[in-house]
Amino acid sequence: MTADEIADRLFAAIEAGDADTVRSLYSPDVEIWHNTDDEVQGRDANLATLGWLAANIPGLRYTDVRRSETADGFVQQHVLRATSRAGEEVGVPACLVVKIADGVITRLDEYLDSAAVARLIAK
Repeated sequence: MTADEIADRLFAAIEAGDADTVRSLYSPDVEIWHNTDDEVQGRDANLATLGWLAANIPGLRYTDVRRSETADGFVQQHVLRATSRAGEEVGVPACLVVKIADGVITRLDEYLDSAAVARLIAK
């Protein structure tokens, strides 16, 4: 699978709340970092976060996608759109730098607009 195909599958699975497909695209020792908390999540912690999003944030979708393959993965800019817990339509600008080895994601660095994230999860 190409990096572009892996990316397509990843974001489609997140939109669908399909944790099994996301798990299959992650290395068992994947590292996922977010600028909003400066912490590294492992696979299970990230799947729990994505599960919470799927259960609590309706209408999750990716728009305005711009992606470039790199020598070891891809970089993607997008806007994550969803209905907040307060019922507001929110767009969260984001940029991801993703590393792939042996057909799975080994590292994902996610840069999010923290003010938009706060609006998305606020009640």
